Amino acid sequence: MGATFSLGRLAGIRVGVHWSVLVIFVLIALGLAGGRLPDAHPDRPVWSYWLVGLITAVVFFLSLLAHELSHALVARRNGVGSESITLWLLGGVARLKSEAPSPVAELRIAGIGPLVSLLLGIVFALLTVLFGALYGSGLVLEALAWLAAINIMLAVFNALPAAPLDGGRLLRAAVWWRTGSRLRATEVATSAGRGLGWLLVAAGLYLVFMGAVIDGVWLLIIGWFMSAMATAEGGQAKVRELLGSVPVREAMTPDPTTVPAASTVTEFLSGAPWQYRHSAFPVTDPGGGPVGVISVNRAGEVPVAERDSTTIASAMVAVDDLPTAGPDDPLTGLLPALEASPVHQALVLADGRLVGIVTSSDVSRTITWLASAAGSRTPRTPLHPGRSSPASS
Repeated sequence: MGATFSLGRLAGIRVGVHWSVLVIFVLIALGLAGGRLPDAHPDRPVWSYWLVGLITAVVFFLSLLAHELSHALVARRNGVGSESITLWLLGGVARLKSEAPSPVAELRIAGIGPLVSLLLGIVFALLTVLFGALYGSGLVLEALAWLAAINIMLAVFNALPAAPLDGGRLLRAAVWWRTGSRLRATEVATSAGRGLGWLLVAAGLYLVFMGAVIDGVWLLIIGWFMSAMATAEGGQAKVRELLGSVPVREAMTPDPTTVPAASTVTEFLSGAPWQYRHSAFPVTDPGGGPVGVISVNRAGEVPVAERDSTTIASAMVAVDDLPTAGPDDPLTGLLPALEASPVHQALVLADGRLVGIVTSSDVSRTITWLASAAGSRTPRTPLHPGRSSPASS
């Protein structure tokens, strides 16, 4: 799931917003401005309900951002880089570059999210008490009470021991520590996630049949989401098991065709590269050193009138924004960064020299061969571990 638009960077981490955020934003604002606020305090100006409702919705999403940002920052402190944070319909996803290196690190990374939400809930609860003592009841007091309740509910819901919730990560850390097997721990957490997901689906159907359509539909959405994400995590675990100790060199394309950084977009698009099977190519400087990757699509985005004067160096994705690996590095460690790459390609370097390139297609082809050789079904799953926090509770 990619971001529809970017909010920039926080602490060096890209923050994006999916279009589905607008849906939940409108629902929250509408629920407050058209329901809770006028019910609690009638005869106020309509504009005041909407102003408080909109501000409360914004603060709620800032709370979600704080939850996800805490995952990313603690992950960084435990040696796991973070690519980005994306807020979407059911909460947020902090995309990490790799798996936690140990059960203790997994415990820290997973536990910080619910803890932050709980602390925010306590802070809003204290503000509710303080504001009520100073100014009495009012729209602001209702908004603070709602923010306190929703953040505490978010913390409790996310602490449930089922993937893909943070509690599922905590369960995985515990099983991993007890058994020493990351795969076994993931299987336990994902099984719990699927079970809880289908239980919520059943509860949602029951509420729909009983006439509580809106609440029932929300439970259906959350349950389906949990079951689907838990299944995806299980597939990812099987991918990691299949790849095992496969090195990058086994999946890479060696000695790839390169494009000089000083050449123009016109020369690139009208030259020989189109004859090859690939749609993106490493870019090299005059000394042969890798400086980036240029894709056919990216070059095609340059206006026709500017292609003669635009160099590949100006249109490429710079090497600093691309994943890199050594030929003997484990392929599994490259998967999250490869999926997050803007061109879904990684450069393979040896002593600073370009020796190969790895694409998502290369990895998928390797998985297919390994699965066939092992007599198992090819996992149908994304090639990256995501961390999500449903927030519709």
